[in-house]
Amino acid sequence: MRILAIESSCDETAASVVENGKKILSNIVASQIDVHAEFGGVVPELAARHHLEAIGPVVRKALTEANVTLNEINLITATQGPGLMGALLCGFCFAKSLSFSTGIDFVAADHLEGHLLSPILMDPAPTFPYVALLASGGHTAIYWVTAPTEFEKMGQTLDDAVGEAYDKVSKAMGMGYPGGKMIDDLAHEGDASKINFPRTYLDKDKFNFSFSGIKTAVSRYLEMCSSIEAEKANICAGFQKAIIDVLVHKLLHAAKVKDCSTICVVGGVAANKGLRETLEKEKREMELFIPPLSLCGDNAAMIAVSAYWRYQRGERTFLAADTYSQQRHG
Repeated sequence: MRILAIESSCDETAASVVENGKKILSNIVASQIDVHAEFGGVVPELAARHHLEAIGPVVRKALTEANVTLNEINLITATQGPGLMGALLCGFCFAKSLSFSTGIDFVAADHLEGHLLSPILMDPAPTFPYVALLASGGHTAIYWVTAPTEFEKMGQTLDDAVGEAYDKVSKAMGMGYPGGKMIDDLAHEGDASKINFPRTYLDKDKFNFSFSGIKTAVSRYLEMCSSIEAEKANICAGFQKAIIDVLVHKLLHAAKVKDCSTICVVGGVAANKGLRETLEKEKREMELFIPPLSLCGDNAAMIAVSAYWRYQRGERTFLAADTYSQQRHG
């Protein structure tokens, strides 16, 4: 069964062909980083315009790289939400139009479900159930994943997503956008013990997050710092250590509460080297699954996995269906 999937929830235009919800035949991503970099973040109207320009070529490239024609596709899917409404509509309407014109079945997919199921594309892949930390520019939450279509949200951020905190701190230090990789790279050159930024655990036995406080702490430190450039590596290291300590504690504690030996980290922040290294050290006897970098950021292969399992349980999406901007799980 071949699935053509489209993802356009934010600033990546992506298309993928996946076989049987597991084997990636193609996975194409057209990034808009250069478009939004000068603004220090994603501009929704610009994102939608560039999706309109890129989506046709990206879908054609995905089919070509997979060495299949549209006639050989069995299911079409696209991200329905959550995300930026204008961006979502570009991919969702394109996919519905393809379905209508070809008669191929259409199933809408949830962006967060896609991230949570992205480890299934790994080899070896985790078995259910598992506890997953979903960390990205727009979302930070911990989920108990018991089956391909069964998710329990255990906790989430009460303010900023962790990726958003990285971007804002990066902007405050004049490092540019996107901030995650820039801070991660520079943190490895600094000494995290030099600056002890606060850890916001909230309730250590619960699973909610808050990242607004550490942003304020960094901003105040920058105001008092005599030479930001001289201290930049240490600031990055201290900031990242404070963030990672909280993420790792919450994830491992969630696994302990669920008596689960399998943990996953998904979403764009899963690409963070510091987070990966810390979890490898701290996971003890647990099995840790983190997708390759190509599956951490927004991509269409993970959307195909979500749609595959929705389709297997008999779901179909009416072509009158609309997109949604806010998350539905939990």
